[in-house]
Amino acid sequence: MSRIKSTLTALHQAERKALIPYITGGDPKPEWTVDLMHSLVASGADILELGVPFSDPMADGPVIQLACERALEHGTSLKDILAMVVAFREQDQNTPVVLMGYLNPVEKMGYQIFVDAAAKAGVDGVLMVDLPPEEAETLVPMLNEKSMDAVFLIAPTTTDERIQNICEHSSGYVYYVSVKGVTGSASLNEEEVSAKVSRIKELNSIPVGVGFGIRDAQSAAQVARLADGVIVGSVIVNLIAENSDDLPKIKDKIGSLVSSMRSALDQLD
Repeated sequence: MSRIKSTLTALHQAERKALIPYITGGDPKPEWTVDLMHSLVASGADILELGVPFSDPMADGPVIQLACERALEHGTSLKDILAMVVAFREQDQNTPVVLMGYLNPVEKMGYQIFVDAAAKAGVDGVLMVDLPPEEAETLVPMLNEKSMDAVFLIAPTTTDERIQNICEHSSGYVYYVSVKGVTGSASLNEEEVSAKVSRIKELNSIPVGVGFGIRDAQSAAQVARLADGVIVGSVIVNLIAENSDDLPKIKDKIGSLVSSMRSALDQLD
């Protein structure tokens, strides 16, 4: 059983919801990323999504686009991201880490080289935004062989037939994009999210994490009532950007936000 599955199973048995924050590796400085990962866990994160910086992050809004630019200005590469996971694992052997990014850096490295290095580093899951299940027949079996999960996206417009196909190819959890837009989008329709998450659960038993448009403890709690996990990215990355020269202040700001979300999730009826 993967770390992701065991974590989500334990949370389900305890009637708790997963809190899954995202940060871009290398932003604002590569040497700060591991410290920020530990800070997120200390504040209540159950699973971490670590972004692999890429020059053309097509699914992301301005906040994460700029985070990628800042990371790339420091020369942060996929190899550097894997080294960050290695360093994180020196102190934390339990918290699952999912790499989230785009396929180009993986293809450049080579699928098998990437999978072997990721497994050795302690990566638990991989979400390639621009890799649809139909084109993942090479990567997914390689991940499965190393007990790593392949996480795929489901959109508000995804049909039932395609939802079933995505869920069959996914493991760990599926990522439901709650809005028709890029990361950081403001609008979040709770009724629409509820209907879609309910439909996903009717079609498959895999846990559902919901992301995009979650900004505070209130919106996190609203989503958590519907889903198995809440994925929070842009609001955290924006706090990092606003305090990019002050690591203690970043840790304080994102720690307060994540702690408030954790408290809101734990107070759900």
